[in-house]
Amino acid sequence: MARNESMVAMNGTQVSYIGHDCKDIPDFLSDRFGRFARRLDLSFNQLRSLADLKAFTGLEELVVDNNLLGNDLRLPGLPNLHTLTLNKNQLTDIEALLEHLAEATPALEYLSLLGNEACPNQLVSPDKDEDDYQRYRYFVLHKLPQLKFLDTRKVTKREQREAEARGAFMKVVKPKSDRLYHQKTIQIKMRIVPQKASSKSVEGRQVVSLRTGCRLQESSSVPGNPGGEDSTMPYTPLPRGSRDAKNHKVFGQPGGQPGRRAARSPRGGGAKEAELRAAVPSTKQGL
Repeated sequence: MARNESMVAMNGTQVSYIGHDCKDIPDFLSDRFGRFARRLDLSFNQLRSLADLKAFTGLEELVVDNNLLGNDLRLPGLPNLHTLTLNKNQLTDIEALLEHLAEATPALEYLSLLGNEACPNQLVSPDKDEDDYQRYRYFVLHKLPQLKFLDTRKVTKREQREAEARGAFMKVVKPKSDRLYHQKTIQIKMRIVPQKASSKSVEGRQVVSLRTGCRLQESSSVPGNPGGEDSTMPYTPLPRGSRDAKNHKVFGQPGGQPGRRAARSPRGGGAKEAELRAAVPSTKQGL
């Protein structure tokens, strides 16, 4: 017991048990200091629960920064607690936390949640901005209207008015991870023949580009399909036997004028080329 108490820093009614990597609140803290402690600092441990605080009935300030507290956090009833700092924990569900604090700590006036995902601060969430943080403040003040300080800022009268009027709609929703968009191939199934279409082969995949309005959309073939072709055949003006984009030439514009070759004919395609040219009238013969 004496060895354990030597690890505790005490100053009047202030008790500190910092940096001992404890996973639960030690029993000797409750037995020895629970009755008279008014301020308790348990920072830099590995706490996952604060249920053992029930012996600290007169607690007014609680500091539990840099622990492992998550969304299952539950505090015993602490009617006199006015200051609570939960910085740098693992809290993500802001609404559930605030509803619990409103019930367990009715006298709470100072709350700090910096360093948690539940608090969209730019220092720890680079994808968030000042508008996200301000909406978070309105939502917290809507749930806990008696707060005077939130994180590092004093609550203003304007914030109180905004929280009362619109705070219920200011919850910051964390967007879903977009990894699925990178892992899955988006396939466009065409039910109507587009007005303009072109096909090209990119690294063994058949890609069809469709111009719909002002946006260019691309559809890639389904992996694992034999031949690398989509089960839904993309539109092409070529005959069925010539749908390989590398194995045809485009001739002709209306009026019988020969057009530019769109692709170089592979070997073995000379007979077909001569046959197509024979079908086009020569301009010299017309003269």
